[in-house]
Amino acid sequence: MVAAALFATAALTAGCGGGDQAAGSGEKTYHVGIVQLVEHNALDAANKGFVDGLKERGFEEGKNLTIDRQNAQADQSNLQNIAQRFVSAKLDLICAIATPAAQTIANATKDIPILGTAITDYEGAKLVKSNKEPGGNVSGTSDMNPIKEQIDLLLKLKPDAKVIGTIYSSSEVNSEVQIKAMTEYAESKGLTVKVATISTVNDIQQAAQSLIGSVDAFYEPTDNVIASAFPTLLDITNSARVPVICGEPNMVKVGGLATYGIDYYKLGVQTGHMAADVLQGKAKTATLPVELAKDLKVSVNKKNAELLGIKLPEDVLKDAEVVE
Repeated sequence: MVAAALFATAALTAGCGGGDQAAGSGEKTYHVGIVQLVEHNALDAANKGFVDGLKERGFEEGKNLTIDRQNAQADQSNLQNIAQRFVSAKLDLICAIATPAAQTIANATKDIPILGTAITDYEGAKLVKSNKEPGGNVSGTSDMNPIKEQIDLLLKLKPDAKVIGTIYSSSEVNSEVQIKAMTEYAESKGLTVKVATISTVNDIQQAAQSLIGSVDAFYEPTDNVIASAFPTLLDITNSARVPVICGEPNMVKVGGLATYGIDYYKLGVQTGHMAADVLQGKAKTATLPVELAKDLKVSVNKKNAELLGIKLPEDVLKDAEVVE
C-alpha cells in the first residue's frame, strides 16, 4: 500500500540523463526529481519555491521540464526506494528537501547533481567538504537560523524568562546544530536551557508535559518532526500559557508566538535558480558554494499573544508580518 501511494506519479522517460528532445521541437526536455522528507508547511513552501525558481529561469513543466515529485513521509525505507528510483531514471538533477533526504540521495549517487534545501549544516551532515567548495555532486541552500536574534526576540517578548525549554528530534542533525548554538547563546545571556528529545510525533505530548511547570518559554528549531505536528505541542503550551518562539514563520502561522526567520518559499526559489545554473552548464555542484537564506523577517501571531497575555512591543510590530 505504501509503495502504491509513494509511486503514484507519472513514470519518467527512460534513459533521460542529459535531457532529451521535447516532442515536436528542437528543445531539450530536462528531467528533475524532487524528494521531500515529510509534509509540513515549511518544506511544502520550499518545494513550491524550487519549482517556481526553475520556471523563472526558463525551465517549465509541460514545455522543457518533467518533475518526479516524491514524499518519503519521514520513512527511511521510503527514502531508499525513492533514491533507487531516481538513480535508475538517470535524472538530470535532484532536489532534496531536508537533511535526511539529502543524505540518502547523496549516498545513492555520486554522479547526478543534487541541490539541497531546508538543510541547516551541510558540512556537519557530511554532504560537502566545505560550504565554500563542496567538492562533490551536492550543493544547495542552508536554512541556518539567526539564532541569536531569535533568543533576543524571545527576551523582548518575555523579559522575565529565566528558563527556556526545547524539544527536538534526536535523529535530526540540523536540530542538534541549532540547539547547541541556541544553548550556548542563551547561557551567555544568563538563561538556563532544559532539553527533551523525541523520536516520533507520538513523543511530543509527553516531552512537552515533562517540561511544563519548569520553563518560562519554549524555543523550537526547524525540526521536521516537530513541524509536522506542531499543533500537538501548542495544545499543551497554550493551555499552560507558555509562549513558543519558533524557528521559522510557518510555525507562527499555525499558532506559535513569533520568530525572526526564513521565508522557505524564497529559499526554494533561491535553490531553483542554483539548479538552473547547473542545468544550463553555468555551474557545477563541486564548486558551487552553499548559499545562506537571503530573506529574513519577523513574524508574530497576534491572536496567540492575546491568548498568552503578552503585549507586543511597537518596535517589534513595526516591520513584522502580523498573523491575526
